[in-house]
Amino acid sequence: MMGSVSTADPIPPFERFYLAHRDEVLGYLRRLLGQRADDAWQETFLRALRAYDRLQHGKHLRAWVFTIATNVAMDDLRRAQTTDTLEEGDVPPVELRRDAFRELEHLTGGLPPTERAAVVLRYGYDLPYAQIATALGSSEDAARAAASSGVRRLRRTHERHA
Repeated sequence: MMGSVSTADPIPPFERFYLAHRDEVLGYLRRLLGQRADDAWQETFLRALRAYDRLQHGKHLRAWVFTIATNVAMDDLRRAQTTDTLEEGDVPPVELRRDAFRELEHLTGGLPPTERAAVVLRYGYDLPYAQIATALGSSEDAARAAASSGVRRLRRTHERHA
């Protein structure tokens, strides 16, 4: 056979990558952070732009940008927990496009950040646990455990209020 077949996916231009993922990442961040999502969204894509030229291939770009978004959101949530105050103007997350996402947004508000991210990524975005693990910076088993723990916590909360 002449030549070799490359298994590496080409890296699209940043603008195409941005256009493909911007809305989905913003929706995800709104579920996690509410009104503070816009700043986190900008920070996510600034970090992505800074690192984009160091990418080796175009595989798993969606999981990569969700990893960045999750890290930005976790940083923001940690800062919010340490100050334990709401900024003036904080409002609940905006109306979302799909009913399932609106339900998740309402239900996951009281979950710890990692469980909330795992539940939203799994049941809102239907990501496999391997990609959730990448986004959370954990193992696949830890991602599965976080989603499972989040769902159990949601069930207990729902049973108490039923």
